[in-house]
Amino acid sequence: MFADFLPPQVNALIEPTSIALAQNIERQLISTPLSPQPIATSYVRQGKAGTPVPPILLLHGFDSSVFEFRRLLPLLATQAETWALDLLGFGFTERLAGIPFGPTAIKTHLYQAWQTLIGQPVTLVGVSMGGAAAIDLAISYPEVVQNLVLIGSAGYSSGPVMGRFLVPPLDVWAAEFLRSPRVRDQVSRTAYYDPSFASADAALCAALHLEMPGWREALIAFTKSGGYRAFGNKLAQLTQPTLILWGDSDRILGTGDASRLQQAIAHSKLVWVKNCGHVPHLEQPQFTAEQILAFRSTSGS
Repeated sequence: MFADFLPPQVNALIEPTSIALAQNIERQLISTPLSPQPIATSYVRQGKAGTPVPPILLLHGFDSSVFEFRRLLPLLATQAETWALDLLGFGFTERLAGIPFGPTAIKTHLYQAWQTLIGQPVTLVGVSMGGAAAIDLAISYPEVVQNLVLIGSAGYSSGPVMGRFLVPPLDVWAAEFLRSPRVRDQVSRTAYYDPSFASADAALCAALHLEMPGWREALIAFTKSGGYRAFGNKLAQLTQPTLILWGDSDRILGTGDASRLQQAIAHSKLVWVKNCGHVPHLEQPQFTAEQILAFRSTSGS
């Protein structure tokens, strides 16, 4: 029923969208210059391949996985081939020892995964930290990205730099603190405008990847790398039509960077998601899907 690389806790999922996504998670070996050994990379693909419109590629946020898109992906797949990919060091993608789990390695792996799995320009959708990963890819490899969608995106302001100063045993303590169900529940409730979305099933979706081998080590390595910093003047290099979706009650990143991103990125459009927190793709998936599909249509995809 479920892939054997998923932790056994997957059998406790309740909501139909969660179960359906879990049943569709696959893995493929992706060769990269990061390691002589290919990386088993997890993804979900739905929708009809070979349609005239470019595929959609979804990138999740920090310490998350493709489960973020359990409600959005099926809606988009009715109109286009849609992929969700677990970034290097996150989700259910293999964490090989010795790989530098930082933004540069994530971009390298993401590009190689795109080449292997998709191989044509995409509408690239990045959520939170995944937005920063999407910006990075779009600047470095503009031929990959036909349209860009940023949902509550990191990338305008620098993230916390405290991770670079973590030394043992503080690094292990910090990772285990983040693993705590109580801490994760608090973060989840903060991410939503309506805290009723922070259900037991949502908590399980957000925690399944914590059981994967190397989770703690990769998280520590990414944090020590400094993570994604502000792109600054590089945002002006983005030439792709860009849609910025932002919850008007975002308590994770706030709301100020939404307008700043819109001003910094040429050919961009800002749409506020009303009565919504940091995760419109989970809290208002129908509206989010409608906006993405309409944007693709008007921007020539």
